[in-house]
Amino acid sequence: MHSNWKRKIFLFCTINLITSVHLVNAALQSCHNAPLIVMAKTVGSVTYSANDCKENWETQDIRLDFAYHLDIPEWAFKRAATHYLEKNIANFSDRSPLNSITELYRPVKKGDLYSLNYKQNTKTLTLSLNQKSLGSITDHSANQYFKIWFGSVPFNAKLKQQLLHQ
Repeated sequence: MHSNWKRKIFLFCTINLITSVHLVNAALQSCHNAPLIVMAKTVGSVTYSANDCKENWETQDIRLDFAYHLDIPEWAFKRAATHYLEKNIANFSDRSPLNSITELYRPVKKGDLYSLNYKQNTKTLTLSLNQKSLGSITDHSANQYFKIWFGSVPFNAKLKQQLLHQ
């Protein structure tokens, strides 16, 4: 009987967690999902969500969710982010507010989920790990961080095509 009670509480908590996650992200549609491939190895998957999947990503609320199948060190995120920001943003410098997001990256383990969430009306970009906010920036150029994946020199051109359905 005691174990049945524990199961009911667990089920109740699980349903509440799932419901709260869906309510937080209710305004965004899940647009496309694609494998995250690094050096011919699938390290995870990425899901692109937006207010309207058919509209330009630069003019609306958007989110990228990265689900990892392998452990990845912190330095790999920071190095790749800096490299692709420099490639895709004119006059990118060490003083860019976008660096504040890059500095938030932590190592991930198999099963971890990174989310980058951008709110157009407040110009706020938030980085979360396993649905816990690591930090955010509010800046007129905050959504330019997505140029790592969607810029003219993206992290992976095929990934860009798959996520934006181009």
